[in-house]
Amino acid sequence: MGEVVEDAGGAESTEKRVMVAIDESECSHYALMWVLDNLKESLTDKSPLLIFMAQPPPANNITFAAPLGSARMYCPGSLTPEFSSSVQENHRKLTVALLERAKDICARQGVNAKAVTEIGDAKAAICAAVLKHNVNFLVLGERGLGKIKRAILGSVSNYCVKNAKCPVLVVKKPQVI
Repeated sequence: MGEVVEDAGGAESTEKRVMVAIDESECSHYALMWVLDNLKESLTDKSPLLIFMAQPPPANNITFAAPLGSARMYCPGSLTPEFSSSVQENHRKLTVALLERAKDICARQGVNAKAVTEIGDAKAAICAAVLKHNVNFLVLGERGLGKIKRAILGSVSNYCVKNAKCPVLVVKKPQVI
């Protein structure tokens, strides 16, 4: 599974690859901090922490938010290539900024981290990255969607628990009472 390397004594050791999937939510930041607090000793320069973030796929149709009671505006026609490129570029910039911030947090904790991103639906992109990067352990934050939203939108963490080809830890942020 992991990369087999030989240590100075000639014995083989298996490097473990840990990946934490983030987004802009507070829950994913908490998951990253949990990894740094609890798995720091197992992260090495030969096996840096992988920080993953999915970029949304290009949209052919855009739905604009409207106040309650108003109908949502829908653009059934295809978007201009310039507008679509602009939206994609903004997604890319946001993703890069969040990944750089996460890498800085890791560096301050003395952890070597590598940023990884893919374009696509978060669920599928995370599971694909697990395979692509030979990840041995996946960590993600629980978003905390209610039962109705989870039923409609689907849960990224639930999907990854069922489909990722490695052990998955879903870190739940404690609620303040």
